[in-house]
Amino acid sequence: MGDAPISASGAGRRRSVAARTPHPPSRPTVDAVQHRLQSRNQVSRAFFSREAPRLAVACREMADRFVRGGRLLAFGEGALATDAQHVAVEFVHPVIVGKRALPAIDLSLAYGPWLDALCRADDMVMGFGSPEAHSRIQLALDKAKARGAMTFALPGEGGDYAVKIDAPAFVRQEMIEILYHTLWETVHVFFEHRELGLDTGPAGFLYPFLGAEGQDKEALVGDVAQSIVGKARDVERLREEVARTESEAISDAIAALSERVQRGGKFMLFGNGGSATDANDWAIDCVSPPDGLRSIPAMSLSHEAATITAISNDVGNDLIFLRQLIAHAQPGDAAVAISTSGGSKSVVAALEEARKRGLLTVALLGYDGGEIGRRDLADHRIVIRSDYIPRIQEVQASVYHVMRELMEPAARG
Repeated sequence: MGDAPISASGAGRRRSVAARTPHPPSRPTVDAVQHRLQSRNQVSRAFFSREAPRLAVACREMADRFVRGGRLLAFGEGALATDAQHVAVEFVHPVIVGKRALPAIDLSLAYGPWLDALCRADDMVMGFGSPEAHSRIQLALDKAKARGAMTFALPGEGGDYAVKIDAPAFVRQEMIEILYHTLWETVHVFFEHRELGLDTGPAGFLYPFLGAEGQDKEALVGDVAQSIVGKARDVERLREEVARTESEAISDAIAALSERVQRGGKFMLFGNGGSATDANDWAIDCVSPPDGLRSIPAMSLSHEAATITAISNDVGNDLIFLRQLIAHAQPGDAAVAISTSGGSKSVVAALEEARKRGLLTVALLGYDGGEIGRRDLADHRIVIRSDYIPRIQEVQASVYHVMRELMEPAARG
């Protein structure tokens, strides 16, 4: 009789401890990962088969405007502001050596006043927005069009070039990324067509239809349209390959990241250039997700330009993420790297520091995984095996969106 209270109390303590210990998150099946990746290809095939001719015409008009001194002014809201960042860096800092830098700028922070101050008749204006932001985006595009600018509603209804994509938010964004990558890639074709007799240079493998003698401009538009469809098919094949070879690694990474979320950890994401915009996008997708998904704590170490440039100026570019990680990392956090090369020194240094601190490390990589893969610097590596940066980035976007979708059971209500 005297033992009963002790037994009851002990049971209560055991129940209390159990209640505070989260159950391990369920691991998504490999089939679930594969299905979500492969289903994107159906949207891609339909969209680019339909849009390629219009895109080719838009590329020709963009080339003419750039030659006349026009600039690309991009803006967006929420996660889609990162597409404005991405398109700006692609045009200003081409990944293909020898391609000309083209004037482009992201105006998302205050796009209304900036467009009022900067927009000119020969400019091109791209607005990226969700349906909720449609009226604001459209108003800005209408004002730009009234000044003579060429306008893109991505997605939307009221631009000189406007698209509607009947797909979930993440998939829409992935199609838009492929779209503006192909705009950047193919606008150079029309520059080279103007410069008859010049070799196509390092980009020649992308445009086998261009020869030293040039060709009729209308015929060139048709060939560019076929090239755009071909680029989309390349993405689809690569996405299919990743679904086949990397789905188990993706599933493992989802389970590991979900466990950190359940225990109160956060994600620290980072990358350079286009990968910086992807880190920013992934972080926003975590904290302010679309389609009724719940919030996951995350931050992008690629977001703060003042912090990054201060560190780069004072102690060196290799430490831009490491120094931030030292400031923000807590036990139980995860360091998530995005790198097309797998060898960016600033990314490598941050992963090394994360390892020293016992953080979970995840890396989304291209090529063969690079130095990060060879040195085993990440607990979980997902490798997009390609040597062409735009295609790597496009499939990386599909991968991290699928990861975000399948982490939903671990998200905070």
